[in-house]
This record gives sequence, structure tokens and C-alpha cells, in this order.
Amino acid sequence: MNDAARKIEPIPARAEKSPLFREAPSNIEAEQALLGAILVNNDAFYRVSDFLKPEHFQEPLHRKIYEVGGDIIRMGKTANPVTIKTFLPADAKVGDMTVAQYLARLATEAVTIINAEDYGRAIYDLALRRSLISIGEDMVNIAFDAPLDMPPGTQIEDAERRLFELAETGRYDGGFQSFNDAVSLAIDMAGAAYQRDGGLSGISTGISSLDARMGGLQHSDLIVLAGRPGMGKTSLATNIAFNIAQAYEGEVQADGSMKAKNGGVVGFYSLEMSAEQLATRIISEQTEISSSKIRRGEITEADFEKLVGCSQMMQKIPLFIDQTGGISIAQLSARARRLKRQRGLDVLVIDYIQLMTGSGKSSDNRVQEITQITTGLKALGKELNVPIIALSQLSRQVESREDKRPQLSDLRESGSIEQDADVVLFVFREEYYVKNGEPRRAQDEIAADIKTPEYLAWEEKMLKVKGTADVIIAKQRHGPTGTVQLGFQAEFTRFADLADNSYNQFVHDE
Repeated sequence: MNDAARKIEPIPARAEKSPLFREAPSNIEAEQALLGAILVNNDAFYRVSDFLKPEHFQEPLHRKIYEVGGDIIRMGKTANPVTIKTFLPADAKVGDMTVAQYLARLATEAVTIINAEDYGRAIYDLALRRSLISIGEDMVNIAFDAPLDMPPGTQIEDAERRLFELAETGRYDGGFQSFNDAVSLAIDMAGAAYQRDGGLSGISTGISSLDARMGGLQHSDLIVLAGRPGMGKTSLATNIAFNIAQAYEGEVQADGSMKAKNGGVVGFYSLEMSAEQLATRIISEQTEISSSKIRRGEITEADFEKLVGCSQMMQKIPLFIDQTGGISIAQLSARARRLKRQRGLDVLVIDYIQLMTGSGKSSDNRVQEITQITTGLKALGKELNVPIIALSQLSRQVESREDKRPQLSDLRESGSIEQDADVVLFVFREEYYVKNGEPRRAQDEIAADIKTPEYLAWEEKMLKVKGTADVIIAKQRHGPTGTVQLGFQAEFTRFADLADNSYNQFVHDE
């Protein structure tokens, strides 16, 4: 018999005995036990009500009993078989019992409320499993149907969005914690800061003057780094990302996992530039060879040796780049979770917010879409417990003002960026604007090196601001605002502390 014939042989007899379908996971006994505990002692309701909803029950009658009982308890009344049965259909049957008899039996067979929370969690977990099955079934059915209005890419985004929403709501570990627990966490953070190089509570950016002002990058913070084009916000983000990855020093925990003692594992979403362009910037910064020379091949043999040595060093650092353009918040979140699970993750950088897309149907309203993105980033930072540096463009109204220093109101498209951010940093290089304001000189003046009073004034101003940049801390939830002055080498796209510490001061404090 050939292979094709074998493929259409009848199913073996023993396979016919296997079940034709699988029931959705549920535990009716746990639902009955929990409802019985609530009917006997209404305090059991408050042990589960913060995470358990009526829709989490598999049995429709149980959903109704839990919903009605909850409404009665919240009104300050007693929920028991007598008070609840009035709001349930009197003619409904549970087997050979009436609803009233069923309620009485639930209460009679309830033994204790001690395990109420365990029953609630069991019901909740089973509800999540049913939701996962539903998402999986929809994915399979839609993939088979192949509708024109939902290409594979859109289906993937829809599935990721639904899984993201399920992950966000699928927790019962929230709620209040005792102040004693909060104090213990604060002491642990202080101990980690004491042991970490530089004595910072957060992750060091590698730029001392910025760390002194911010205490490093704090876990779960959303840090918005904004500026007009040409100010160097991508360069600053790249510098910080590389510094953190280069300083990575892991420490094995009791459970065998790795935790960063210094530095950290960095994930960099480069929506604007390719991974190759980003790598070229970092190589230029580290080797002090102009990126334009690297691209044009105008390098010497010694330069090439430096490039090779730098590339070998860079291959060992934990810096991971995702260059997918137009990524959605759901895709970004899913990939960040995957990176944390597979390689670890301590800092996330996104370049930049306005190039992302939302996950819902609010794409027609850009303000709502940006709000969805920033809210999602803030939630992701808290979920993964990592600082997120999100770059943002500023509106053109900066250019129309005489004072070009950016303000919070200049953040483009949504006040939610300012609202959701824990820290807002502006990169401002006065050199950029002063250079563009160079007075025109005639050819004979240039040839004879004749400098007009206006040109001399410009030259003096240019000398003061050349090679410097201001990082304006416009908002900081856990610290003061102000301005940090840094050095900036444009040819190497490098930010660094100024060599002369007398200049390394905050320009203004608030």
C-alpha cells in the first residue's frame, strides 16, 4: 500500500473510544463551596470581591447568586438564602430542587469561610484558562476563514491585544499591603543603593551629574526624554543605554536566577533608525571616529583596528535592539515580556513615542492613541519593574518663541505624556540655535578676516555655548527639578560630564 493510501485508512478502533470533545475547565464544587461560605458569613465576600467578578463563575445560576449577594452586601444588608431568593427566578430548577432549596443546601453544607479566598482564586484561574481557550479558538477560526478585513498581521495584533488585556486584568495579587511590608521594601532599596557603585537607589546612567540629580533611573518609572530635532535626544538615550549595558554585572540569586548588581540588561526599540545606524553611532562614540567617516570609509588602518576592537567588546554587552517600525503598544509589551523572560531586562528605551501605534480602534484620534500608548508604557514599567525611557518629539511652537528653551506645554499631541510620566527631561543645545544665527559676511570680509561688531558678539556667544548641552529636568515625582549642564561632542554624538566641575552645576532650582 502506498503512502497516499495509508493517509486515508480508517481510524483505528481504539481511537474511536477517545472522547469526541473536551469540556471547558471548571470546578462547580469550588463555586458551590464559596457561595455557601458567603451565605453563611458575608465577610467571606470581602475576601474575594476585589478580584472575583460574577462572569468568572462557569454556572449561570452561580453568577446570578454571586451578583445579587454582592449587591445586597454592599448595601449594608445581610445576604442569606431568604434575602437572595426574592431576586432569583422562582420557577428555575436545579436538578429536582427549586432555587430556594438549592440556596438552603449551599448554606447548610458550608463548613467554614477560612478557605474562601482559596476557592475564589481557583474559580478565577479557571476563568482565565477559559478566556485563553476562547482567544485560541478565535485565532484558529479566523486563520482558517482568512477574512479580507483581517490580514495575518492584524490578527496577530488583535490576539496580542487580547492577551495583553487578559494579562493586565488577570491578577489577584494587588490590593493593599501593610505599611510594614512597604517599609521593608524601602530598606531593601536603601541597602541595594548602599552596595551599588555610586550609592544610587536607581540604575546609573553613566553620567555622574545627571545621576546626582535623579538618583539614577528608578524602577517602574516612565522617563520621557523630549527635544526638537537636532537637539540630540537619540544620542543621549543611546549613550545612557550603552553605559548601562557596559556596566552590567550580574549576581546569582538563591533561586538560581540572575539579578543586576551594577548596570543592567537593556532593550532598545529603535523605531526611527535601523540597528546598523544605531550601532554605528555607538561605535563612533566609543572609538572617537566620526560616524560620517565610518559611513564613507574615510578611515585609516589604525582606525579600522579600533573599530574591530570596539565591535568585539560590544558583542559581549547585554544590549538588545528591535528595529521594527510602527510597532504597537501590544507588540512592544509582548516582546518586552519575552526578553525579560529569556534574557533578563533592567531598562527599556523607546525611540520614539510618536512612531508607535495604539492597539485599539482609536487610530482616527491621535490624542487618544498617544494616551493609550503612554498609559500602556506606564503599566508595562510597573508590571516588569523596570525604568522605561521613552523619547518624544516637541511641537514646532518652540521655534516661534524667542526663548527656545522647551516647556512641558511643548510636548506634542497629548497632555497624557506629561501626566503619565514620572520624569520629564528636555535636551536643549543653545549652540544649535546660536550657530544658525551666524551673521552674514561678504566674501571680501571673509578673505581679509574682517569681523564686524555683530560678528564678534556672535563669536563670543558661540564660544560660551560651544560643546555644551542642557538637560532640563522639568518634572520629577521623587526629586527636585532643575537643569544639568553636560558636554556634547557632535562629531561623536557623545554626551558626558563637563571636564571642569565648576561648570557642572544646576543652572536653576525649583
